[in-house]
Amino acid sequence: MLLFLDVDGTLLPFGAAEPYPLYEPAFPQAGAVTGHPLLTRVDPALGARLTSLGCELVWATTWGDDAHTDLAPWLGLPRLPLVDWPDSDDDETTGPHWKTRPLVSWAAGRPFVWVDDEITDADRAWVAAHHPERALLHRVDHRVGLTEEDFAVLEEWLTRGGR
Repeated sequence: MLLFLDVDGTLLPFGAAEPYPLYEPAFPQAGAVTGHPLLTRVDPALGARLTSLGCELVWATTWGDDAHTDLAPWLGLPRLPLVDWPDSDDDETTGPHWKTRPLVSWAAGRPFVWVDDEITDADRAWVAAHHPERALLHRVDHRVGLTEEDFAVLEEWLTRGGR
């Protein structure tokens, strides 16, 4: 099972009125991370939680190589596959999110979970109509990022075999 993982608003919370908790690196290799100035908002324990789901993790973010050089070490994750987004000048404001079609294409008929803070019912409808396998599109609250409640939803769906 694939798990497409967004970063901004999913692992890296933003937009809340209150100050965010700040984290220290939990993994020795993360001590050398000096890249992203907001990285300390990302809870390093999320790496182990994501790994425990037993899915093939795939970066579904615009962070590009920074996901490999900054996030993966911070989270204690190996280098993950990264969706290569197509160049597009489309400025669509209706219909599915710009990530939806490329993720379905990347999945190539395999079941998947997509965790993002911008998923809408339009994305769910498009995936249901164009993807032959099971898919869970789970929206995360961008103000807090992934929480235990989100993990409970993912674990329940995975335990039920994606149903």
